[in-house]
Amino acid sequence: MVNYRYLGNSGFKVSEITFGNWVTHASQVENDAAIATVHRALDLGITSFDTADTYANTAAEVVLGEALKGQRRESLEIFTKVYWPIGPMGPNDQGLSRKHILEGINGSLRRLGVDYVDLFQAHRYDYETPLEETMQAFADVVRQGKALYIGVSEWTAEQLREGHRLATELGVQLVSNQPQYSALWRVIEDRIVPTSEELGISQIVFSPMAQGVLSGKYLPGQPVPAGSRATDEKSGAAFIKRFLKDEVLEAVQRLKPVADEAGLTLPQLAIAWVLQNPNVSAALVGASRPEQLDDTVKASGVRLDADAMAAIDAALSGVAETDPEKTYEVSPKGRPGE
Repeated sequence: MVNYRYLGNSGFKVSEITFGNWVTHASQVENDAAIATVHRALDLGITSFDTADTYANTAAEVVLGEALKGQRRESLEIFTKVYWPIGPMGPNDQGLSRKHILEGINGSLRRLGVDYVDLFQAHRYDYETPLEETMQAFADVVRQGKALYIGVSEWTAEQLREGHRLATELGVQLVSNQPQYSALWRVIEDRIVPTSEELGISQIVFSPMAQGVLSGKYLPGQPVPAGSRATDEKSGAAFIKRFLKDEVLEAVQRLKPVADEAGLTLPQLAIAWVLQNPNVSAALVGASRPEQLDDTVKASGVRLDADAMAAIDAALSGVAETDPEKTYEVSPKGRPGE
């Protein structure tokens, strides 16, 4: 079964393998298969589920709500997010204004079919809204009982520090950041992680397998496999292109003996690697078929020894991105839909 970890300095625990439904539900995967995959996740001990209002323009929340219908609400940890344009994508259908945050949480609760979410996250930083307005609105959502904790996604170290200060003044808990993190994308290690450790904020990391590249299925000098994420514009094809270079794919193949020595598959090794970071509370995994989860959940509880960690570093030396300046390039400087 899947292990649990505390989220930030709170008493709230989440499953260290968390199911995320970006680019799958209501997009890449038919609803019946999506629901079956969620049910398989529950069978395997995954109780934490991450979504966002923007996924499939709100439809992914509907699918997840349908999949979780009938489950004991208290036994689930449900996360969602607000920021990116939704609906008709008008000027107030986006960002982190008070208007959009309060309307956003009400819409998410309606679509998910629940009275509250456990974690409500700012999906990016909004440079066009005063941070005081954003944090006050999040605090009000918590006080209304519509969310228990608040988190953010892809904020810089400075933004985390200021957001944490305001949250503390408002009497609410900012417990998490959701960045991209994998053995190939390590930009949070220099500034985000030390700042978060100081403030009592955990990472819930997405793309721990670098969009599937760390699974080893993409081979140097070969065309991408038919039906893979790299061929589907709706499923992150543009996002994965940065990793589809022969020198990167050759480095990934050098991980195979490391995985074999540890008794793991390459996907298990990739997920286990991010979970070795003590500031990581959960690795987000997706699946288009239920049986895919049977493999990935076996990364829970794995402890990689120093030799294995060093071998991974050596294999990926020169191709893993570590530049902390990349953390400043994620949030749009203006409203994303304008």
